[in-house]
Amino acid sequence: MVMGMACFGSATPVSRIVGRSFPVWLGSMTRMVVAALVLAPLVWWRRRRRDEPSLWTVVREMDREDHWRVAAIGVVGTFAFTAFMLIGMREAPGVVGAVVMATTPAVTAIASVVFLGDHLTKWKTVAIALAVTGVVIVNLFGSTGSGAGDLVVVGSLLVFAAVCCEATYTLIGMRLSADLDPMSLTLLAAVVAIVAFSPLAIWDLVGFDWAAPSGSEWLGALWWGAGTMALGSVLWFMGNRQVSGTTASVFMGVMPISALVLSYVLLGEPFEWIHVLGMATVLAGLVITSVAGEGHGH
Repeated sequence: MVMGMACFGSATPVSRIVGRSFPVWLGSMTRMVVAALVLAPLVWWRRRRRDEPSLWTVVREMDREDHWRVAAIGVVGTFAFTAFMLIGMREAPGVVGAVVMATTPAVTAIASVVFLGDHLTKWKTVAIALAVTGVVIVNLFGSTGSGAGDLVVVGSLLVFAAVCCEATYTLIGMRLSADLDPMSLTLLAAVVAIVAFSPLAIWDLVGFDWAAPSGSEWLGALWWGAGTMALGSVLWFMGNRQVSGTTASVFMGVMPISALVLSYVLLGEPFEWIHVLGMATVLAGLVITSVAGEGHGH
């Protein structure tokens, strides 16, 4: 679970690396294709080993509502998430993106109250307040690096839109009645996103200079799909099925820490104590939510 969340966390700085040379839609499409190529044989092998029906059979036997839910997960939770993340991380420093992404559990808690009728307990309220405070601290008092302050705020808002997409993925996935394990659902979401990205990616291909991305940027594009989406999902769900939801939610704290540390290592961003303070504030909310037994694993 630690390794899985570390993979998820690497998506924040890696998306900034990919965004340097890849057009938005082509870079996003690359992520989906690589993830699908990695996940497809794993899903096939897993289902065959367990003597389960093929994924295609499961999809055909779904009712109409589950078809719409899978489509929504692919379009909102994967297509929109990837696009918002890539565009947002072009403007926001990696450390800022890491703190914003750390608000995912709090945003999911709010969404569960609004859309699923969950109760807004005092602990959820405190966690949400801490998450918002942490993001405000980093955006107001942290340096903006080489970018303009206004653009950093815009980038933060776009990354927050990605967080909302992530929360949507989680909540819709909870409503699925079909017999879909998380790995199979991730593959289906990638396939739906490929269909959605295709016309836009073809447009990006016109005039794209394949020699423009450096070796590290190509490696980042491959890892963005194979590591942050495919491998991260496999590792996370292998561990997640062996523990309770509350325990799993505690491990979600590894994701933003991984994003923060890798932003320093991969992007060479300067260390600031204000980043640590902002991250610690957000993580305090996650711990409170987890101890209160209200966590969601995704």
